Amino acid sequence: MNQMVFRSVSGVFALALLVWLLISLEPVLMPFFAGALFAYLGDPIADKLESWGCGRTLAVCLCFSVLLLLLIGAMVLLLPMAVHQLKVVYAQLPALLLWVQVDVLPWLIETFDLEPEAFQLETLKEQVLSQWGSAGEIVTQLMQKATASTGSIIALVVNIALVPVVGFYLLRDWDILTAKIHRLLPVRFQAKAASLGEECNDVVGAFLRGQLWVMMALALIYGLGLWMVGLKLALLVGLIAGLASIVPYLGFAVGIAAAMVAGVLQFDGLLPLVWIACVFLFGQIIESMVLTPILVGDKIGLHPVAVIFAIMAGGQLFGFIGVILALPVAAVFVVILRHIHEIYKDTEFYSEN
Repeated sequence: MNQMVFRSVSGVFALALLVWLLISLEPVLMPFFAGALFAYLGDPIADKLESWGCGRTLAVCLCFSVLLLLLIGAMVLLLPMAVHQLKVVYAQLPALLLWVQVDVLPWLIETFDLEPEAFQLETLKEQVLSQWGSAGEIVTQLMQKATASTGSIIALVVNIALVPVVGFYLLRDWDILTAKIHRLLPVRFQAKAASLGEECNDVVGAFLRGQLWVMMALALIYGLGLWMVGLKLALLVGLIAGLASIVPYLGFAVGIAAAMVAGVLQFDGLLPLVWIACVFLFGQIIESMVLTPILVGDKIGLHPVAVIFAIMAGGQLFGFIGVILALPVAAVFVVILRHIHEIYKDTEFYSEN
């Protein structure tokens, strides 16, 4: 009995220590988590290349070469367009502030019986317009602010440079590391742990890869659809909506709200806004009926509300790293709960009348 209590206390203490370390080291853990995520996602590809006769190091180099080409291609294709879109956003700021002041605020004040003095929009407008002389100056101002903090820039560059280094070594030694971790477990637990680990790996890997494909597909659908409507901010809104789609319905909500505001400022009639709504409705239908069932399915087994809670809880506890790890951890938790439930159904407490 004393030994069981000691094990329980030791387990709780180890878990608390791990949580404390994650919170304390959060600022320096990002490149390691990003590298580990890349290694995890790339391991099946490296294993497949190994089965075709490639050595592990060569397989990892091929994975990194393909990733580097994709990143360079994306930067060459998207970066100029993204800079142009940001300039368009800046150019529309005065019109946005005027629209809020003339149309939105009077409606809010009248509908909710608010005090007009509570909104200092005119002051905000004057500050914004006085800070920036033209759309081109926004880049200059950002560069001045960025270079003012040399330490932050160096830390950011080092963290970004560490990601491929950490990812390369973790991916090269992934099978060796997982085997060593498995051998650290007590022998009586190794078989069950291997079974649970394989099931968790199938769930998490399939979900992450499927969700990444869904996000990219939605960004393409939204961006292309809004471009066909004629929206100037089509690329920017499409990318934001696609990335936000990691949370159920958040991409749709954020995207249609941003697109509607941009459409009100750009177009005069009502018809373009109807077409914008149709683009997002079409994207939502395609996601629900085609993309998610085919690419993701029910891989994680979590209700959408539980997904939202997991992401918000992870962000609250561990910041951006918590947001990244929220769904994989939730998926592992679901697998463990499923096994606990099966064990519980075999007990006399469950079956007795």
